[in-house]
This record gives sequence, C-alpha cells and structure tokens, in this order.
Amino acid sequence: MSRVALGERLELPRAKLSGELGRLVEAGLVAIGGPAASRGGRRSTLVHLADDLRFLGVDVGATSVTVAVTDGRCEVLASESQDCLVRQGPGPVLGTVRTLADQVLGKAPGRLLGAGIGLPGPVSFREGMPVAPPIMPGWDRYPVRDELSGAWGCPVTVDNDVNVMALGERHAGVARSLDDLIFVKIGTGIGCGIVLGGRVYRGVAGTAGDIGHIRLDDYGPACACGEVGCLEAYFGGAALARDALTLARSGRSPALAEQLEHGGTLTAKNVGEAAAAGDFAAANLVREGGRRLGHVVASLVSFLNPGMVVIGGGVSQLGHPLLAEVRSSVYRRSLPLATGNLPIVLSELGTLAGVTGAAWSATDRAFT
Repeated sequence: MSRVALGERLELPRAKLSGELGRLVEAGLVAIGGPAASRGGRRSTLVHLADDLRFLGVDVGATSVTVAVTDGRCEVLASESQDCLVRQGPGPVLGTVRTLADQVLGKAPGRLLGAGIGLPGPVSFREGMPVAPPIMPGWDRYPVRDELSGAWGCPVTVDNDVNVMALGERHAGVARSLDDLIFVKIGTGIGCGIVLGGRVYRGVAGTAGDIGHIRLDDYGPACACGEVGCLEAYFGGAALARDALTLARSGRSPALAEQLEHGGTLTAKNVGEAAAAGDFAAANLVREGGRRLGHVVASLVSFLNPGMVVIGGGVSQLGHPLLAEVRSSVYRRSLPLATGNLPIVLSELGTLAGVTGAAWSATDRAFT
C-alpha cells in the first residue's frame, strides 16, 4: 500500500513512519515501489514486503508429506508432495521433509525467514513437539521444532495439521477475513481447527478440536486411539477403506468388488467413485458417514456459533453428496438462530490449505 495509507492505518505521524520504514528497508524486509495512485497533492510511494523473503510450509499427513515455499505474503511459489507413512517415525519422515524443502527452495531461491509444520496428532505448540499422538509411533515428545530450526537456521512453528489448515482457509481460502470459523478435516483421521476472534483456539494443552475421538457408540468399532465407537472409527479414511473391503468381499457392492479385483486394495477414493457411478452400497457408506459427522458438527455449531464451517482433507473429495448429508444434519439439529446465515462449504485450497496455513504461522513467529 502507499505510505500515506499505511500511516493512516497505523495512526503514525509522517516522521515516525518514515523512520520505521527506513529501518525495515535497511534490514531488507521492506522495499519501496513506484508512485501510488494520486489522492490530490504530492503523490505518495508504494511500500511492500521485500520480494526475496521466503517461508516454508510443511503439511505432514498420515500417508503423505507436502512442502511448499511461499513469499512474504504466503503466496505459494513452488510445492512438492511425496507419499510417506508417518508411522515410519520422525527420522525417515523429517528426512523426506528436508529433501522436499531443498527441492522447492531450489525452484524459488531467496532468504528463508521461517518455517511452519503441521503434524497429524496432538501437539504442544509452546514446546514445538507432538505429545502421545495415536497414529504416530515413535514421535512422542520428539523435538521437531529444534531439529528443523537447527537444520534450516530459522524460527520454526509446530502445530496440529488441522489448525494450520484452518489458518490457511482463513487467510487465503474460502473463509478469508472471517474471525470465527471451524475447519473439519476428514482424512485418515478426523480433526477440527477452531478459529475464534481471528486466532486459533488450542485449549490449555493444545488438544482442542480433537473431535475424531468423540464416542458415538459404546459398542462401536475399535479406534486407533484404543477406545471403541469413536467418530474416526466410523468415518475416517481407514474406516471407509475397511467398510469398502467388507462390502466388496460380501458381494453387496459390485462396483467396489470390481475395483478390488483390478487394484488389489480399496480406499476412500474408490468409495467416492463407486458412489458416483450409482452403486447403492457405496453411496450408503457416504450418507451414513456424513450423517454421523453432521451430528458432531451440529453440536459444535450449537456450542461455538461460528460464522462458517469448512470441510477439507482427503475424504472431503467425496464432494457434494457428503456435504449434503452434513448440511442436512446440522440444519436439522442446531438452533435456527445459529444456522440461519451459516455457510457449510468445501475447502477452497484443497491440498494447499495445510502448507499455506503453516507458512502463515511461520510469518507470525518470524515477524514478531
């Protein structure tokens, strides 16, 4: 923006603003651009973040890793993804992260000021490490922040993956500029990122939003956390693959049986393809899962009264049939005052939500 507009936004006198901008230009954080649009009188000049600023955003999922490099405004300049099982442990996974980071930084070189990483489990944001993550054996209290900060020579933030996805959608996606929203991620696991007053709400220990382990049935299927009947055990990616395999082997789903014969395995993506092709059993899996998820989201809406619900993650690629079931449950079960102007939408950033949010988290730490 222009110097004049910036001074008005910050309510700073011209001399103070010039001094501060001069200091930031000297530090290489800010650059002076061309003339701004005339507002009458002497033209002001434009100021912007330096073009060579770089931030890394890392999204570690249960089965893949995505790394992106962004500019100072967190616009993705280059990204790389690779299949990688988080169960392999921190050594192999963080090795993959560093390799992908070298690749993307090679495509968009610059000054690396910070990095952010999202992990698929409970994280102590203050200590920068995962704590007793159910699907991440070997990761408990592993010093992720310290290891990556030492490798890259910059500040690193470590957060739960769904929290950084919520940040990404708020700053650059469908929920941009909204101060109150919830982001529901449906992948191998299920989680919820809560943004209140423009900031991620993590709770006292960092476990706020762990909706995947809300118990729906005392006699339900076993969950990865060691309990039974959790939402994740009914509708996570692994649960969908399990139920799809049962339908295929029993002959109740011809479409899934055919896909199993050709591919040798089944995933949530196969369920979506079979449902889209008109397979009744597969479509019923999507409906039942969406209904159960909607019951939990309806409780969140009644409790938090957010301005938007965003649904993302790999299983969200089931698309509008899933979205319709969630909407139906939420609108039916929540108060009209809470849902009267409540959009329930699919993620706009898709696979880039996590890396974008992680980069935003990194800029917050680096610029502060």
